[in-house]
Amino acid sequence: MISVAVSPPEHPDLLATLVRSERGGGLVVRFRRGRGAVATAGAVLALTAGCSFGPPGPDQAGSPPNLPRPSVAPTAGSSGDDREVAITVMAKSLEVPWGMGFLPDGSAVVTERDTARILKVGPESDANGLTVTELQRLDEVKASGDGGLLGIAVSPGYVDDKTVYVYYSTERDNRVGKLVIGGALQPILTGIPHSADQNGGALAFGPDGFLYVGTGDGTPTGTQAGNAKSLGGKILRITTAGRPAAGNPVKTSPVWSSGHRNVQGLAWDAQGTLYATDRGQPRFSELNVVKKGGNHGWPTVDGSGTDTRFVNPLVSWPAEASSCGGVATLESMVATACLLGKKVYLLNVTGNGTVLGSPQELLTGEYGRLRALVAAPDGSLWVSTSNQEDAGEPDPEDDRIIRLVFSDGGAGRS
Repeated sequence: MISVAVSPPEHPDLLATLVRSERGGGLVVRFRRGRGAVATAGAVLALTAGCSFGPPGPDQAGSPPNLPRPSVAPTAGSSGDDREVAITVMAKSLEVPWGMGFLPDGSAVVTERDTARILKVGPESDANGLTVTELQRLDEVKASGDGGLLGIAVSPGYVDDKTVYVYYSTERDNRVGKLVIGGALQPILTGIPHSADQNGGALAFGPDGFLYVGTGDGTPTGTQAGNAKSLGGKILRITTAGRPAAGNPVKTSPVWSSGHRNVQGLAWDAQGTLYATDRGQPRFSELNVVKKGGNHGWPTVDGSGTDTRFVNPLVSWPAEASSCGGVATLESMVATACLLGKKVYLLNVTGNGTVLGSPQELLTGEYGRLRALVAAPDGSLWVSTSNQEDAGEPDPEDDRIIRLVFSDGGAGRS
C-alpha cells in the first residue's frame, strides 16, 4: 500500500470527507501500488513499485521549529510493502528560488535567481505557511538567461562566523563570494565562464569541510569542460578563501573533476559519496557519482558511453523528460528534481554505489518545473518550483517550496 498525506497550511479542513489520520487529524489518501497517481488537495504522488523506505517511524512529520506539520498514518498492509510520503507547501509567492541552505535555528536561506535576493524562510509560521523575509539584495548580481544569484552554502562555522557563501553572475563572469548577512559581498573566486544558459551554480560544503563548486562549460561546443586551465565545466574544491584545497588532483588547481556541461546540484551520502547533476546536454541529463580527478566526458560523450577514458553517469535520462537540477540524499535514497520532466526522481542506491531497481517518480506534473532539492536537518527533503521564468507556466501561488517526509526517513528524529 502507498499513501499520501497532504496538509496544506492554508486549508486545514480541505476535503474533509477523505479518510482521517488517527494522529493529528490530517488527511490520508491511499492507493494500491502500481495503479499510477491519485490527486488531492493540489498534490500528487506517483510512486511505482521498487522503493523501499521501510515502515513508518514514531514521528514522521518531524518537529523543526514551528513548521506546518503534515500528518502521516500507518497503512493497514501486513506484507511489508507499506509506503508513505507527506507533502506540505511551506512557502509560496517566490520568484525563481534557486539555492537553499539551513541556519542553526532551523530556518532556510533561499536565493532568488532573477531578483538577486537572499530570503529567510521560517522558522516562524502563520496561516499561509512559513514566514518569508528578505535579508539582502545583492547589487553585484547581473541576472540574464539562467545566470543570476544561484547557489548558497551556509558556513559550517556559522554559529561563530555568521557567514554564507553564494554563487552569482556578473556581466562578465560567474563568481563565488562570501558575506555576513547585511554586509558587503566579498568575491573569493572569479573568472568562471558565463553564458546565456550554461552557468552551473551548485555550491555546497563537503564532509571534508571544503567548499565544492559546480560550474557550466559556458560555450556552445564544450571547449572548456576538458580544458584543465579553465574553470568551466568542472566541479571545483576550494577553501573558504577561494584557494585550491589540499588534496586536489593538481596542487595548484581548484579542479576536482572535469568533463561536465552544467552542474547545478551537489550532495553527499553517509558514506561520503558525491553525487552531482549535469543538465543541458542535447540528448541526456545525468546524475553522476563524482570521484577525484574524474573526467565525465563532455562534449565527447552525451549520457552513457563506452569510452573508457570517461566516467559513465550513474543514471542518464532523455533531456526532455528530466533536465535535473537539485540533488539530495536520504539514507539509501538519492533524489533529484527536474525542470523539463516536472518531477522528482527517486533512486535506491546500494553501499557500493549502484542503483537498486528502477528510478521512481514523485510529484510528476503537479507543481510544474522543479529545481532546488536539499535535505533539511530534520531528515525531510525540501524542493522548490521554478515556474516564474520564461519556460514556466506559473500557478497563482508560484513559486513554492515544498516539504517531503518519507516513512521511516528520519524526519523528526534526534
